[in-house]
Amino acid sequence: MSIHAVLFDLDGTLHDRAATLRAWLVEHTRQFGLPDTYAPRFLELEDHGYRPKAQVIPQLVQELGLPHDPQILLNTYAHHVRHAVPMRHAHTVLQELRARGVRTGIVTNGWEDLQRTCADRCGLTDLTDDLVISRAVGLSKPDPAIYRLALNRLGVNAQHTWFVGDSPRNDIAGPQAVGLRAAWLPTTHPLQGEVPDAVLGDLRDVLGL
Repeated sequence: MSIHAVLFDLDGTLHDRAATLRAWLVEHTRQFGLPDTYAPRFLELEDHGYRPKAQVIPQLVQELGLPHDPQILLNTYAHHVRHAVPMRHAHTVLQELRARGVRTGIVTNGWEDLQRTCADRCGLTDLTDDLVISRAVGLSKPDPAIYRLALNRLGVNAQHTWFVGDSPRNDIAGPQAVGLRAAWLPTTHPLQGEVPDAVLGDLRDVLGL
């Protein structure tokens, strides 16, 4: 079957969120004189972005006995997008898909300003045809409505579209529920019984779908 479009997740898929956070944590811990145990524990607690930082940072302050005001530490989290970098091969893959006439879009959960800035910093905005952000549209993955919205905005049908992402729940089970085929990029959480239609070694494998 011919492919008319590919929808991508952002964090952990087109955006190398792990590298971005590591770079920010170097700056963050230096700025506030935080102990060496802060950064690895931060990454463990925030669970690839699935746990709110408003819970993570106060817990860190308490666990490590820090003298810092948790709100002051939390306020600097928005600065992490200054370090945003694309996933390896993201630009090459998006350019090739465009050259083939395949439409592309991003569907991501998160705050509009942060995710839009992240996409810009990663050089993804001009390489994709649409960006659907949960907080901007009032829908969140894995709600089927957000995938249908993305398809409608691109003017394509589910049966001619792949969804590519790292989250088993949001990027496999959710898209498949509306008829999309799902390609899993294993950069964060393991499968919990979900069955992707394809497993990617890296983003270059998208070109062979």
